[in-house]
Amino acid sequence: MASKVYFSDLRTDFGNNLLDKLRKVMRQAGIDTIDFDGHFAAIKMHFGEPGNLAFLRPNWARCVADEVKRLGGKPFLTDCNTLYVGGRKNAIDHLESADMNGFTPLTTGCHVIIADGIKGNDDVEVPVDGKYVHEAKIGRAIMDADIFISLSHFKGHESTGFGGALKNIGMGSGSRRGKMEMHAAGKPHVIAEKCIGCHRCERICAHSAPQFENGKCTIDHDRCVGCGRCIAICPKDAIVAGADNSNDELNCRMMEYAKAVLGGRPHFHISIAVDISPNCDCHSENDAPIVPNIGIFASFDPVALDKACADAVNRMPVNPDTMLSQAEHTHHDHFDDIHPTTNWKQGLEYAESIGLGSMDYELITVK
Repeated sequence: MASKVYFSDLRTDFGNNLLDKLRKVMRQAGIDTIDFDGHFAAIKMHFGEPGNLAFLRPNWARCVADEVKRLGGKPFLTDCNTLYVGGRKNAIDHLESADMNGFTPLTTGCHVIIADGIKGNDDVEVPVDGKYVHEAKIGRAIMDADIFISLSHFKGHESTGFGGALKNIGMGSGSRRGKMEMHAAGKPHVIAEKCIGCHRCERICAHSAPQFENGKCTIDHDRCVGCGRCIAICPKDAIVAGADNSNDELNCRMMEYAKAVLGGRPHFHISIAVDISPNCDCHSENDAPIVPNIGIFASFDPVALDKACADAVNRMPVNPDTMLSQAEHTHHDHFDDIHPTTNWKQGLEYAESIGLGSMDYELITVK
């Protein structure tokens, strides 16, 4: 049986704003069938890297938190720390970044908790017994919650093709050592002829892996954790993944982490497809949206939700003067065109194979 995915476009009138639409989508998707009464509900989202303006506004989070409170729950917004240099590598910086981007108790109606603690090492080892992961390292506050809700900004991604619900759940819920485990399969190398010695990779690396000699970069694999940030930042595409299967294995590890997060408790998933940037919100910048804004999606099935969002993006026309409009359109797929070394379908296929959900979905429009 096809999983139900509920959708609303972004058209409004004087008596029906976007937050009203989000409430309608959540309710028709069945959020009120979850027993929230007196239970802690983790709302997992991305607070945006400072300098990036594509992240979801806190107004969306407030709407979800208010709905949880209406149903008797105790909501909190949460995310885990990052591996790379930036504004979210420890809980103090992370909270300051969230505050800078508008995520405060006053604006969202609930508290922000960084799930893996001050230094990113407060985690829980969750048995998975997967092909790639045996014990997922998940932020403790996420695992302490009774109910899990993902609130995702749907966009492109340089390593996984796109970032949606499953990436928000799997990669986003991993502690710092969990993220390292997910990224560990693929370590990049440098095509020397393309390198211009700009040192951008050096500035973005948290582990001092890029090394320079005679104006050319090499990657020290003993230091590298395989996070892929240098691949995305290189202006000449001189840094490439170390193995053809590295992004595929990253997808698989990430799906096994998502299974660890969701197993054994109620969960619900929301994706908002607006400001669809080509790269992750972890960047300290956001390039122009590759396609027009689409709408609001919700489902109990994160696999179906991601597939519905990806299909919706691929049906959209290409925005002019964007990374996508300048790409070689050889794949007839927006995500493959902007990031040719990725394979988003493989990630969803693996997620389906391990029981996270179904790629077969019924799209139900909410007026």
